[in-house]
Amino acid sequence: MIKTGNPIISIYTEMTPNPETMKFVANKLLYPGKSIDFQEEGTATPSPLAKELFGFPFIKGVFIASNFVTITKTEDTENWDDIIPSIKQFLKEYLENGGVIINEEEVNENAHLDSGNVINADDTDVVKRVKELLENYVKPAVEMDGGAIQFKSYNNGVVNVMLQGSCSGCPSSLITLKAGIEGMMKRMIPEVKEVIAEAG
Repeated sequence: MIKTGNPIISIYTEMTPNPETMKFVANKLLYPGKSIDFQEEGTATPSPLAKELFGFPFIKGVFIASNFVTITKTEDTENWDDIIPSIKQFLKEYLENGGVIINEEEVNENAHLDSGNVINADDTDVVKRVKELLENYVKPAVEMDGGAIQFKSYNNGVVNVMLQGSCSGCPSSLITLKAGIEGMMKRMIPEVKEVIAEAG
């Protein structure tokens, strides 16, 4: 007998460029248009889903965006194959039972978790163009790899961004940042001289 009311959720995994992280993709939007990164259990208060995931001993970080969750495993967990089935099963059941993913009220109290790519009225012309470029060109590509990028600041030609999810602490993300994002920004926004990343 199929339970009515809740859709059947399917979860599949995708490798990311970071061997320590795995992307778990759902056939349902989890956090439309936004992303949120939890590097440790103590910061996971706004997300009941993340709090539950941190209950697994092998989970070190949880990143939630549009229709996926990127999980960072602990270093002493050797093999993804050993833990993927239990994470997939947990996510499937949690979503099918209508579990809360994010409590928006609690996110708003932690303003640093909000998206940094939103254009504000007092942004300079250069900052607006940088944010648009990040949102329209960079974000979709980074999300495919299970991560996110947020604008932090712009000062004298230097753009400071924050990498989250699989991009945080990934060796290849620095190459992507310098070769890909910085190159594109310099071409499209001549004022930009350099792009620097801080880990989320």
